[in-house]
Amino acid sequence: MPVRAGETIDPDATRARVLDVAARLFYERSLAAVGMREIASAANASPLTIYRYFESKEGLAEAVVRERSDRIHAWLAAGLAEVPAGRARVTALFDLLTRWFAEQGFRGCAVVNYAADSRGGDSARDITRAHLMRYRKLLQQLLAEAGVADPAPLARQLLLLVEGSTVVTQIDGDGAAGADARAAAETLLDAALARAPGRS
Repeated sequence: MPVRAGETIDPDATRARVLDVAARLFYERSLAAVGMREIASAANASPLTIYRYFESKEGLAEAVVRERSDRIHAWLAAGLAEVPAGRARVTALFDLLTRWFAEQGFRGCAVVNYAADSRGGDSARDITRAHLMRYRKLLQQLLAEAGVADPAPLARQLLLLVEGSTVVTQIDGDGAAGADARAAAETLLDAALARAPGRS
């Protein structure tokens, strides 16, 4: 297989570099606007090498988004681990999101963007559905730890706040969306906790 000048022969390093470059370019400009030759050039890898690892542009995009979903949830887990279990940990999730929204270059959720860029194909739906399910499971866990008796319905509602505030911030750049989502989450959470057995 041909190797570009300066291209590493470590396959793991090359694959990781291609993923990083593709993730940045797709996030900045969308899946449709970025070609494989541009990715190859920016990653200092041959197009043949990329096709060997990922088979197609869609395969590369899927790998990018799966890796991004893993990063997002690892980041959330690490941030939430610093907060004691309970009501504060639920609201801390919204604090983390608000900080993310304020980052320079924020362009929404890469996983949801991928679903839109891919025109909602089966693979895109499956990947995005799995990403959102991970959010729901995390929210259910946080709510159960906080003492909510039936966390599943509230987890669905909080997920709407998470994704809604993400989209609103992406579209209009309004930094208040995260704080608004947090306030709404607090209202819903406090109502659920007030109905919990043993609470007056």
